[in-house]
Amino acid sequence: MKKNENKKKKKIPIETLEQNKTEKKKSSTKKATQPKTETKKTNWKLIGELMQGYRHNIVFATISVLLSTAFSYAVPYVTSFTLDYVIQGITTSTPKFLLPIVESLGGREYFIRNLFICGIALLLFTGLNCLFTFTRRQNIAYASEGMATKLRNRLYRHLEDVPYDYHKHASTGDLVQRCTSDVDTVRRFVHLQLMEIVRTLVMFVLAAIVMFSVNVKMTLISLAFLPFLTVGSFIYFKYVQEYFTGSDEAEGALSTMLQENLTGVRVVRAFGQQKSEIDKFTKLNSTYREKTYKLIKLLGFYWGLSDSVGYIQIGLSLCMGVIGVYHGTFTLGNVALFTTYVAMLTWPVRQLGRILADMGKAGVSLGRLDEILSSPVEKEPGKALEPDLTGDIVFDNVCFGYERYNDVLDGVSFTAKPGQTIAILGATGSGKTSLVQLLQRLYVRTAGSITIAGTDVNDIEHGHLRQNIGIVLQEPFLYSRTIMENIRICAPCSTEEDVYFAARTASVHEVIENFEQGYDTLVGERGVTLSGGQQQRVAIARTLMQNAPILIFDDSMSAVDSETDAAIRRSLLALNQDGITFLISHRITTLREADKILVLEDGRITQQGTHGELIRQEGLYRRIAEIQDAISQEGIAE
Repeated sequence: MKKNENKKKKKIPIETLEQNKTEKKKSSTKKATQPKTETKKTNWKLIGELMQGYRHNIVFATISVLLSTAFSYAVPYVTSFTLDYVIQGITTSTPKFLLPIVESLGGREYFIRNLFICGIALLLFTGLNCLFTFTRRQNIAYASEGMATKLRNRLYRHLEDVPYDYHKHASTGDLVQRCTSDVDTVRRFVHLQLMEIVRTLVMFVLAAIVMFSVNVKMTLISLAFLPFLTVGSFIYFKYVQEYFTGSDEAEGALSTMLQENLTGVRVVRAFGQQKSEIDKFTKLNSTYREKTYKLIKLLGFYWGLSDSVGYIQIGLSLCMGVIGVYHGTFTLGNVALFTTYVAMLTWPVRQLGRILADMGKAGVSLGRLDEILSSPVEKEPGKALEPDLTGDIVFDNVCFGYERYNDVLDGVSFTAKPGQTIAILGATGSGKTSLVQLLQRLYVRTAGSITIAGTDVNDIEHGHLRQNIGIVLQEPFLYSRTIMENIRICAPCSTEEDVYFAARTASVHEVIENFEQGYDTLVGERGVTLSGGQQQRVAIARTLMQNAPILIFDDSMSAVDSETDAAIRRSLLALNQDGITFLISHRITTLREADKILVLEDGRITQQGTHGELIRQEGLYRRIAEIQDAISQEGIAE
């Protein structure tokens, strides 16, 4: 009822209401339809984009695969030629195109007298195989590492450019895993398996051509089990994908719990939950072990069975070849040729299952990475101007909602002039933080207007806007660096005197000086080595280094005592005489000296004025002031 009464008290022209409804509807419709306008790339197209700049390396690697495979197959061919033609004088197994060349050199007698030529040929082909294997690995390694570097840079830049709301709804651990583990999965696929696909195909085609040209029947016998290995690889791929996923998910759950416990170690110790947390970790660790053990058993079964099938195939080729030699239908050189080729083919065919599994994992990783890269980036809604932002800030009938038709702010209007301190009071969820986030354009209003020095915030380039608006949050984030580096982060080229001045203004200079290492004290992760009040004051000093004309303190002095709070506010008032300061707080002593106090209730300003004016009015401000005053009096009496 109260919300409806407040709406009735404030008269808004019908034209303005209609205009606001239209603007909200357009904005909501735009938000709802925006993802559909994004053209989502197919997973494997991303690989093609990453290859730009490295395609010549991929081409060289492919050529090297062809040459290294050809030279590796030439080695057993030389052995077969030596055994059949040179030693036994059999010409039936020697290719017809090679016989004229051999005869022109002096025939069999020449090679018998110069048998070292066959040895040199073996060494030469083996050396060339090694050379092109090296160039293949070198080029594909350069390409894969370069593609991974490009992908990481692209992901990081994109995550820096996505809207603020994206990070509010995204899991930090999930993003870290995608930018590390998923990128490495793609890198390993390109590095290890991409050329293996080409190599397997080339090896099979070359071997089939040579073997069929020598003896069709023996070729069919020598390749009899390879189709079974191929089918087994696909069956293995089907199951191993599921087992790999289960193992990865279990590892992710284990890593997440480890990260949470290390980050929240103080909470665990404070509530004495070490045993409970150890039990949970042990349970997750056991789950990870069980799923990984199932995966290892499957791997052992597949590799053991495929080894057996491969050796049976080699043994079959050898036996049939020896039988053929005994009956005079086959030569000793051909036996060596066929058994060597079969042995060389067995490994790539067995590897097919792993190639398919890694391809499936890479496809999943590419899809997860593409989800990040296809998310829309923050765009300038207006003209991207960079005006002087020293002037009035005007909120005119501003509306905003995180979801469609669910306003967090409704018809907010006020004016802040240079030199003023604007205080904001309201219950949790009343829209205080949303109001200042609209000023920074972390979110875009759905209706009304917000201007700074006469320029609409939507027309101000967002980097310029945020450089001129300093904000300190209730729970500030400090980096795991020294205090000096944390304060200097907004102005890395500033002098130590500038840092000291900002720290004195934030009433933290003396505290830092009393530390054993002073400003070189290393702040633990998320500032754990500092108390809550010290963290807030270091964050205030860091924000002051921006020299921004507009300062926002979002309940950022809640962890300091009233005396320090008053000292900081006096210093800020003296420092920011020509700027505008916003103070969000639940503490009346913090708000009472402000030039204007805004009282927010259910997203609407129900009261505004000075402390003296509001304390004389019936409303939320006076009720909170009376409650806090009573509590203070009780404390004094005790």
